[in-house]
Amino acid sequence: MEKIWLKSYPPGVPAEINPEQYKSLVQLLEESFKKNATNPFSVCMEKWMTYKQVDDLSTALGAWLQSQGLAPGSRVAIMLPNIPQFSVTMAGILRAGYTCVNVNPLYTPRELEHQLKDSGAETIIILENFATTLTQIIDKTPIKRVVLATMGDLLGPVFGKWITFAVRNIKKMVPAFSFDTSKGLQVTPFNVAIAKGKGLSLKPSPATLDSIAFLQYTGGTTGLSKGAVLTHRNVVAATLQAEAWFFPAVERIGDVSKINIVAALPLYHIFALTTSLLAIRWGGFITLVPNPRDFPGFVKTLKSRPFHILPAVNTLFNALLQTPSFKTLDFSTLCLSQAGGMAATEGTAKAWLAATGSPMVEGWGMSETVAIGTNNPVTSKAFTGTIGLPLPSIEVHIKDEAGKSLAQGESGEICIRGPNVMKGYYNQAEETAKAFTADGFMRTGDVGIMDDKGFIKIVDRLKDMIIVSGFNVFPNELEQTVSLCPGVLECAVIGVPDEKTGEAIKLFVIKKDPNLTEEDVKAYCKQHLTGYKTPKYIVFRDDFPKTNVGKILRRELRAGK
Repeated sequence: MEKIWLKSYPPGVPAEINPEQYKSLVQLLEESFKKNATNPFSVCMEKWMTYKQVDDLSTALGAWLQSQGLAPGSRVAIMLPNIPQFSVTMAGILRAGYTCVNVNPLYTPRELEHQLKDSGAETIIILENFATTLTQIIDKTPIKRVVLATMGDLLGPVFGKWITFAVRNIKKMVPAFSFDTSKGLQVTPFNVAIAKGKGLSLKPSPATLDSIAFLQYTGGTTGLSKGAVLTHRNVVAATLQAEAWFFPAVERIGDVSKINIVAALPLYHIFALTTSLLAIRWGGFITLVPNPRDFPGFVKTLKSRPFHILPAVNTLFNALLQTPSFKTLDFSTLCLSQAGGMAATEGTAKAWLAATGSPMVEGWGMSETVAIGTNNPVTSKAFTGTIGLPLPSIEVHIKDEAGKSLAQGESGEICIRGPNVMKGYYNQAEETAKAFTADGFMRTGDVGIMDDKGFIKIVDRLKDMIIVSGFNVFPNELEQTVSLCPGVLECAVIGVPDEKTGEAIKLFVIKKDPNLTEEDVKAYCKQHLTGYKTPKYIVFRDDFPKTNVGKILRRELRAGK
């Protein structure tokens, strides 16, 4: 099939990228650390870190991890928010020759237990704010060692101690916890691990482009999340693809090492992780926003210095627009407002352009593709309503159920192939086989059409997946969880349109106990589900529309039947 989209590329964007220029992601990191040693790497709460500091700290952490006797390729879990410890930890794990397992810090015990067991992680680096969740399930997991970080660990000896004190004692953000070390569990403070590692030597990573860099967990159609196996090649490729695509937007800056990329989206999310790696590739710096929901505080952070790239989901763009102080910012340096993670809306896009002078540029990708897939040209001046064009070295075909490529203009499943596409799901051969066509394209579950210029429009979704503020929610998982709620006979979940979050979760329940209340169900969901998976609407019914074999027809529930 002819790559018709290449004719629509902006000038200067190559058709292909070459991940083979690096031996591994580790080489990309280490070369940037050395080349940009004196450059600022990140700023968090107005405390700066240089590339040399990240180099030294990640070397020490990596050396300490190696001293613990971990086997090559061992999985190490990261349960940290957007604080300096995240990048140090990620780099340390990779440089030591291990695999990063990104964990959502807001996971419930049930969700955390599954991910730790599935990945086989024996080590976790976690912020103390979330330690109470870990203590509830750690005995059911392979975890042998815990590295315990505090909020202020890398924010300086005076300010850092104050922040940790404030988080613990003033804001009361650290629930009480206690680890049982009587059975051999090792608990090490983050800064102690760093201090011990400084006296050790880091052995070079044996990783190649084909080694696993990340296990990136995504919602599962079976109700359990699956680990997308992302190799060093996948991640290097995605970084180079983002660089090639974004360059026309940032060209006017001249020196890309001066670029400030705002990290408001959580770094454990593949979208933010990829843009942070691009910043490292350029030698630019990252503005870390630990709590983007504090919108006045977020705006204050943006006001502190020029910012150039703002990656966000539609809901975040919209929330900023609703913050009065936002419109007082200087947007003259904003080169790229990159939208992804969920569908962008035309209303938000128009309001954003009017307020900032910077078009929202919509893209599309998945955890399985390292967030990269298609994107509108960064030179776009208006909202297109499409997800854009395939990026360099990526092929997108529209295919039928049998995996046959359809003619241009026909509707079918969007299927993708490229160096950024995962190798499969961790230890799930059957799910991996289902995910790919015979000619090596990954099935995305989205139905789309490609026009004669190569632009793709999503028209439907094959999966029942719900996207809430950029996070994937699978009805099966929620239904399995809610079905265990006392008093529930049967339940079903659908997504409904929502102005703020794109989609919201609507839960239908048939009672076993006539005394069951909406408050009972809400409390149960709050206990067992991460916030974004919690239903916004709960409806009690006497029955469900079903197939002749008893399968609940979600499409009829969506139609109001």
